[in-house]
Amino acid sequence: MTSSDRVAVRLRDATIGYDDVPIVQGVDLTVRHGEAVAVLGSNGSGKTTLARGLLGLAPLLGGEIELLGAPVGRLRDPGRVGYVPQRHTVSGAVPATVREVVSVGRLARLGLLRRLGAADRAAVGEAVAAVGLADRMEEPVASLSGGQQRRVLVARALAAQPELLIMDEPTAGVDAPSQEALAEVLARISAAGTTLLVVTHETGPLEGVLGRAVVVDQGCIRYDGPLAGAEQAHGDHHCGDPQDDVRTRYRLDQPTVTTRTGSR
Repeated sequence: MTSSDRVAVRLRDATIGYDDVPIVQGVDLTVRHGEAVAVLGSNGSGKTTLARGLLGLAPLLGGEIELLGAPVGRLRDPGRVGYVPQRHTVSGAVPATVREVVSVGRLARLGLLRRLGAADRAAVGEAVAAVGLADRMEEPVASLSGGQQRRVLVARALAAQPELLIMDEPTAGVDAPSQEALAEVLARISAAGTTLLVVTHETGPLEGVLGRAVVVDQGCIRYDGPLAGAEQAHGDHHCGDPQDDVRTRYRLDQPTVTTRTGSR
């Protein structure tokens, strides 16, 4: 079996929500190893809940979710999955350097009670270098710009050397140069074989990295296919009544889902 045949993410009739209230309903989705996938949708569409469900941060109310061959929440080595949250910056009451923040990401591979060895320190250095901040390693994170702090969060996730990297709105609130730097980082990660799942309402500078788009609307997947086709595709593929006249189109140039009513 080649790497491209292996499944990184699989959802079967998955329903995800909070307090028994479903937000994402009846979703089927397969992401293969090495794919770079954009999860698109307007605010409130359910795309972030979908990502949180994959991470076990939102309850699975029905169906199945598997990550890297294991049911969600039961992966023996959690460091195989990296996560960059929607939070734009790194902050905390205790000042920390770039090295210290990124080293925390390595604990996913080690466990909390083990100290970093030479190989771990090397992994941290490689992760920081990958995001272009090797010359800021010993600087306080608080002294960096918002875009640079965002890249520190990416490095923290990369320090565990994950097979699957899930990112929530990585370019939101980040200046153009930092977006371009992030795109370069993700291109290298993707080329090395890491599976990428990027939740966003716009692809922007990441269009050259992401090859596939999944469009979420009202908790259902309305389109699943090439990124270039997401703008024109009509999305009644995965849920809803196939006889429904209402068809949904996602436009890459605006973070909304618009509906059109057409004749049959």
